[in-house]
Amino acid sequence: MNHAGDPNPQRRRLEFRCLPGLYAIVRLQPQAVIPEWAGTGALVSITRSADELSVVCPAENVPASLRPPQCWICLKLEGPFPFSLTGVLLSFIEPLSDNAVPIFAVSTYDTDYVLVPQEFSKKAISLLQQAGHQLGPATPGANSCSPGGNPAS
Repeated sequence: MNHAGDPNPQRRRLEFRCLPGLYAIVRLQPQAVIPEWAGTGALVSITRSADELSVVCPAENVPASLRPPQCWICLKLEGPFPFSLTGVLLSFIEPLSDNAVPIFAVSTYDTDYVLVPQEFSKKAISLLQQAGHQLGPATPGANSCSPGGNPAS
């Protein structure tokens, strides 16, 4: 299953797919109430720390006054992955990191999600496929994640 010329033949080969729409990553004050607009979508992640309340959700949910200028595509790794399995996220993001593609990762009990800025989406998908990861069937309503597709549509 290794690809010829892969500098890391031990890298795991993973299947992933694109979730529908574009996503926003919003930072709120640590004491902020969890906003109602944050609660719906194919992926919603709300994380509170002593320093912040981070919200990841569909960009269309975020009020214009809070909407960050950058939108992200969301790639879902096809899990579940047992906790004892190491290197899953690393094997997926390493080809992106090696090529200066920024990411924001969210992990759940079953799987990982990797958000990529919209302007890097074609490059990211191409790099992931070159590394041996497989783009699975699109979720209905999902962005086109093919290297020739238009993730903004």
